[in-house]
Amino acid sequence: MKNPARAAALFHALADQTRLDILDELRGGECCVCELTDQLQAGQSRLSFHLKVLKDAGVIVDRRDGRWMYYSLNTDVIEELSGLVESFRLQKRSRRAASCG
Repeated sequence: MKNPARAAALFHALADQTRLDILDELRGGECCVCELTDQLQAGQSRLSFHLKVLKDAGVIVDRRDGRWMYYSLNTDVIEELSGLVESFRLQKRSRRAASCG
């Protein structure tokens, strides 16, 4: 990921326990808001706020089926985040090796 602003937006979206809990639930597959409300013991308005933050950052995607909204992980963005974290690890390892020279 070459765009620092994009990285900051993604990490901001992850910087909340409720949003991490939502992502943990979505690891098991697509969920509707009512399922997330039950699983997380949270109010729908609170969840809707956090779902919007995650969606705006591109971390999750949604689809409508009748009157229900279903959410799932955006695997492309999850892989992008994973690659970014891995690049930090490799950069740290490379700097450590260079300084021990």
